[in-house]
Amino acid sequence: MAGLQESTEPPVLVERRPGIWELILNRPRVLNTLDLAVIRLLQQALDAARTDADCRLVFLRGAGARGFCAGGDLKALVQAVREKSWDRAARFFQEEYALDLHLHLFPKPVIALAAGITMGGGLGLAAGADLVLAMEDTRLAMPETGIGFFPDVGATGWLHTKCPPGYPEYLALTGQELLGAESVRVGLATHLVQAAQVPGLLETFKEAAVNLPRAKEAAVRQLREILAPWGLQKTRPELDAWVARHFAGKASVREILDSLSHCPDHRRLDNEVLARLQARSPTALVLTLALLRRNRGRPLEEVLAAEARAARFMIAQPDYLEGIRARLLDRDQRPRWQPATLEEVRLAVDI
Repeated sequence: MAGLQESTEPPVLVERRPGIWELILNRPRVLNTLDLAVIRLLQQALDAARTDADCRLVFLRGAGARGFCAGGDLKALVQAVREKSWDRAARFFQEEYALDLHLHLFPKPVIALAAGITMGGGLGLAAGADLVLAMEDTRLAMPETGIGFFPDVGATGWLHTKCPPGYPEYLALTGQELLGAESVRVGLATHLVQAAQVPGLLETFKEAAVNLPRAKEAAVRQLREILAPWGLQKTRPELDAWVARHFAGKASVREILDSLSHCPDHRRLDNEVLARLQARSPTALVLTLALLRRNRGRPLEEVLAAEARAARFMIAQPDYLEGIRARLLDRDQRPRWQPATLEEVRLAVDI
């Protein structure tokens, strides 16, 4: 991606119409990744929309056909870590988390279109919306443990409020992707729409926006009525039971691995998930589970503060640059984690 030249257009587009502001992440050539410029422009746009009495609804989407947002743009962050410029690196997390908190607390309805790749920081943006529209091509995930980091942007808190038992641990530790309808079933999206229906739905939102109630709760109810045909009620009780049995309430990552190793049922699934976990950073796995246990039920402000401390700790560990090297730069998919085992991990951080 380093060789791609950015468009001369602004990285965030703001389209204002009566009642509705449309905010568009506009870096399609790099999957609409978030850098400080994008984060600051989004923050400015939300500040302006909040104070605009005419604005009743914010619609958030990404430009291009590949995805809503693939997460944070790691180039500047990796450079800061290599230079040991910890304050510069921490500034990115500080401003990103402040934007996420702003979305969660925004006083007007927010709809996010989670089309295509919606991962990491992109899922963090969607999680703050009141309504999240998934599509057939949606791919939601928090893949951070695979690059020596952890699911942040509040995920160690809001995964518990959105997902069934066991899924917060399962998704956060394994980085498992949720495709299309699964993202709705598990609770990370609210409705499933087809690509051909999106333009018509957006026009419906624009027509409805001018008459939406000013009270957010009432406005969201009205928007849910519009979206009622796209609700999803399907269940997968056998998979839900499997996830809960192996991941919910476990005290350690080792306990999860032992549970998967000794279950006589679902051997193929057990083995696939075991292999996935064993390929990830031991330090990231231990830290992720500790954060999930610590942050369950806590206010989002506290969750993000704990994650900020954890982020500063994790980027100073050798696994962070090594994970990015192995997964994203050299792409040899052979990270050399330090330490290499769960038993050697020591978390020298107060979360």
